[in-house]
Amino acid sequence: MRLAFILSEIGSGLRRNLSMVISVILVTFISLTFVGAAGLLQLQINQMKGYWYDRVQVAVFLCVENSTSPSCAAGPVTEEQRDTIRAMLESEAFTPYVASVEYESQDEALGHFKDQFANSPIVDSVTADQLPESFRVNLVDPEKYEVINEAFSSLPGVDIVSDQRELLEKVFSVMNRASLGALLVAGVMTVCAILLIATTIRLSAFSRRRETGIMRLVGASKAVIQLPFILEGVIAAVVGALLASGALWGMSRFVIGGWLAREYPETAFISDQQVLLLVPALILLGALLAGVSSLLTLRRYVKV
Repeated sequence: MRLAFILSEIGSGLRRNLSMVISVILVTFISLTFVGAAGLLQLQINQMKGYWYDRVQVAVFLCVENSTSPSCAAGPVTEEQRDTIRAMLESEAFTPYVASVEYESQDEALGHFKDQFANSPIVDSVTADQLPESFRVNLVDPEKYEVINEAFSSLPGVDIVSDQRELLEKVFSVMNRASLGALLVAGVMTVCAILLIATTIRLSAFSRRRETGIMRLVGASKAVIQLPFILEGVIAAVVGALLASGALWGMSRFVIGGWLAREYPETAFISDQQVLLLVPALILLGALLAGVSSLLTLRRYVKV
């Protein structure tokens, strides 16, 4: 009987304040979608770090005619200098640090440049002699870049030693800022959701003040009086969380796993299963926010 009464009160409250309940669902949906988007970005950043850091290379660029570094003062790299650099990279002294070494000639560099900038108007004005030769070094431990940098950056014939991690860190920094921005928007929307839930519960309590007074007179417990109001907010927030979870799954399925995976097949993207890990957290967060907001509102406006 008590359960049936509570369920009937919940249904009555949802019907009476249908427009406010829909507003709570929509605001919760938007706020938790931003929270989930921030979570997806962090998952993607971690996935890409693990994927790309294992494949990161150190590029030892050799001197060309227009190089300006002090080690290139004598002009372009000579065959003797090139052989010395290769021998050092393949020597036993660097075996603990170097996994493999690949040489890229100026013609190969031009081919890669044309592939990378195929749609750029400058591609036809660049010639092979303007691009440097290089040794592409795969490291055993990508964190040991400084060992290669210190050993080769000042060698005659070496223009610059470049670590691809510097570029990756810039990309990840942008993604981290985007994740932070999503969290800030989510925080603002969450505050709006909390205030809207509190207003909805307050209106619901006011519209049923006569029933609440009668229940107090007949000795109904505090839990029986307050539980329907709390569950109204929780139900609306959980519906919003489910909608947010569905939107995030759709984004992962059709945008990340579909379009982006086809456009960038060499990039490691998060899977649908990883996105599903966020669903319980979003539902729990929505229910917790609604429950706490409703309880605090009832303590102030519904005296038992």
